[in-house]
Amino acid sequence: MNDNIAISVKDVSVNFNLQTEKIENLKEYFIKFFKGQINYKEFLALDRVTFDVKKGEVFGLVGLNGAGKSTLLKVIAGVLKPTKGEVKVCGNIVPLIELGAGFDMDLTARENIFLNGAILGYKKSFIEEKFNEIVDFAETRDFLDVPLKNYSSGMLARIAFSISTVVEPELLIVDEILSVGDYKFQEKCLEKIRTMIENKVTVLFVSHSAAQIKELCHRVAYLEKGKVIEVGDTETVMNKYMN
Repeated sequence: MNDNIAISVKDVSVNFNLQTEKIENLKEYFIKFFKGQINYKEFLALDRVTFDVKKGEVFGLVGLNGAGKSTLLKVIAGVLKPTKGEVKVCGNIVPLIELGAGFDMDLTARENIFLNGAILGYKKSFIEEKFNEIVDFAETRDFLDVPLKNYSSGMLARIAFSISTVVEPELLIVDEILSVGDYKFQEKCLEKIRTMIENKVTVLFVSHSAAQIKELCHRVAYLEKGKVIEVGDTETVMNKYMN
């Protein structure tokens, strides 16, 4: 892979087998499974997707719901394996893909900060050192000992973003996490992302906000039904997408 490339996506396809009939319980499933009576329908979530993201670039992904954006991000983050093709990534990734991923909703926010930090590879001593910084950014100090199952989606986003960005990664993946929570905190997160951009962090950014995409992204890939329609400069691709 070229030394200037952070992410290389080559001919990536992802097929899902969707069950076409309703099965009421596990017993019925196993009976039909062993009799070979379960019918599946193939769904092509990504179809030969190809593009490169340069180091230090802010690269946007746009498309309607169901276009394959989140599936593609999961493949890049290593959560899903592609059916065909390959993805190469240079650098450590912090993925902000699914709200609450890596959290135990029955544990308190305090406990989850250490749990999620461990999942991201941080030592306990490091989290202890950064604990106040994480809490102050998330603005959730009054709710530290409340189980996360009682948190709103906006409060979850605060905790998730704050833990994930306590150390500046080489590659940040952001999928619609800025669409939840209040406007003030969204601006706070965007300001931190802007600082990362100034420090040449590579950012892969998904948002339904055309304004955010136009402000932050250098280039954009437009996806439709799992296929790349166009990759290019933000203004050109966004005009095509919006029209």
